[in-house]
Amino acid sequence: MAKKQFKAESKRLLDLMINSIYTHKEIFLREIISNASDAIDKLCYTSLTDDKVGMSREDFRIDIQIDKDAGTIAVSDNGIGMTKEELDSNLGVIAGSGSLKFKSGLEADAAKDADIDIIGQFGVGFYSAFMVSDEVTVITKRYGSDTAFLWKSKGADGYTITETEKDTVGTQVIMHIKPDSDGETYSSFLDENEVQSLIKRYSDYVRWPIFICDGDEAANSMVPIWQRPKSEVSDEDCVDFYKESFHDFTDPVCTIRISAEGLTSYKAMLFIPEKAPHNYYSRDYEPGLRLYSSGVMIMDKCADLVPDHFRFVRGIVDSPDLSLNISREMLQHDRQLKVIATNIEKKIKAELLKLIEDDREKYELFYKSLGLQLKYGLVAEFGAKADFLKDLILFHSAAQGKLISLKEYISAMPEGQNSIYYACAESTARAEKLPQAEGVRDAGYDILCMTDDVDSFVVQMLGVYDEKAFCDIKTGDLGLESQEEKEDLEKKADELSGILTFIKDTLEGAVDDVRVSHKLKSTPVCLTTEGEVTLEMEKYFANLPGFDGQTVKAKRILEINGNHPAISALTSAVESDNERAKVLSKILLAQASLIADLPLEDPTEYTNLVCELF
Repeated sequence: MAKKQFKAESKRLLDLMINSIYTHKEIFLREIISNASDAIDKLCYTSLTDDKVGMSREDFRIDIQIDKDAGTIAVSDNGIGMTKEELDSNLGVIAGSGSLKFKSGLEADAAKDADIDIIGQFGVGFYSAFMVSDEVTVITKRYGSDTAFLWKSKGADGYTITETEKDTVGTQVIMHIKPDSDGETYSSFLDENEVQSLIKRYSDYVRWPIFICDGDEAANSMVPIWQRPKSEVSDEDCVDFYKESFHDFTDPVCTIRISAEGLTSYKAMLFIPEKAPHNYYSRDYEPGLRLYSSGVMIMDKCADLVPDHFRFVRGIVDSPDLSLNISREMLQHDRQLKVIATNIEKKIKAELLKLIEDDREKYELFYKSLGLQLKYGLVAEFGAKADFLKDLILFHSAAQGKLISLKEYISAMPEGQNSIYYACAESTARAEKLPQAEGVRDAGYDILCMTDDVDSFVVQMLGVYDEKAFCDIKTGDLGLESQEEKEDLEKKADELSGILTFIKDTLEGAVDDVRVSHKLKSTPVCLTTEGEVTLEMEKYFANLPGFDGQTVKAKRILEINGNHPAISALTSAVESDNERAKVLSKILLAQASLIADLPLEDPTEYTNLVCELF
């Protein structure tokens, strides 16, 4: 009988678990019971359309046997069971879809914090058994199969799978409890009262009866937490349920409880996480809520219940109005489901708005991790949800030095301000230091610093907010000059028309036009754009797979400060030293590109040009 090895990453995680980096070892029972409940859910669902199952809902159960003499605790279910292949794939790999970067930092984090919940981070509930056991045996028989299999492992060294005998379908997990050691009393898990207490604490809401040592009464109430009256379920109970059910090691920022009655009746318990799951921005992440009909699970992740902009929401929806044998295809056209989904979307938004007002610190924790999803949702489908999501978006305020909403920006605007000024850059520091910002600040107006790639599209989809138009300080008309100042700038442009033409000809198509700037105060040049495509949009598309960098190009405008000494020096050079004037023109474009955070096409040439000035 050949021993199989865990995959390298799985072995490392199992090593960490066996070495007890997680202090709440009692959760192993919760995890094993949860797996048993899931297995029964699957067979119960199968029984709705398969008469051969031969079991009614009342027949399903979970049994726990304790053998103090043998030092074992066994958890058995009469659920769907596993095939040999499923044993190998389900129990031979830990967190196969996890983030490699996240995993690599686990050991370092563990050294800092002994209370890290690796169960929650990686969803490896079954392997929590190894925190209290030195050997785990799994005996299982899949529904519809004549063959049973035995899986056995002593930990990171590997596991074996052999054929065995089992009269009924289902799975039994037998854990041989470790001997007591300094500071660890593993033997407490062989005490019936302790096991009873753990079930009441962690698994009381499990829908299937749990019997201990052949007892006559179930150890759990079997009333799902979402079906219980609010008066019987504390906020702490909800948080514990969230952590246990959705494998998160941080509290959610809020819990939403819904009890709706009428044409469409349903109960829901929803959670908005503080942080994105480790695989949230990967293809492996599956959004959706668990969908039940009168306590029977229809689908583990029903994506139709939450819109994409709220795909981070986790939770349960239970409705007696949904058919038990409904298919995924039918769900997409189910009227009741659409009514529920619409109501849930409104409830989530209302809760987030409430969080902004009542607990700003919590909202900003959430927003730091998941705000980008709201922005993606706002620009999706050509801004179909822009009006719905606009009040949930935050941006950094240059004047206030913190995140603010568009509503808060408008309320703080001084009299006479007619636009919402914003700047797109890689960081808030860069945005605040843009030369175009100087005039806006001098006028006493705030600037929203936008640092995400999608922000340019967010502004484009919004267009206006509260009848105030957005103004990009890089490209828009800032509207800050008096009539006299405008006339002076027009005169300066006429005076420098020859210089503007000289610079444009020298740059040989590198820019589409050269103009005297209405924005610059103390800086000689800046690079702006004309038209709908901005430099930020150009960068965004250039980084997309399949784009060659030329597909979407911004129309570049080099703006010069007609009153700056550098421009006066260039004017003199045009009259006295044409070659030097060309060098100065190219240097000015390079400086403008650097300010705009654009890479220089030839940094060596730029260095040589600067050296020619000495």
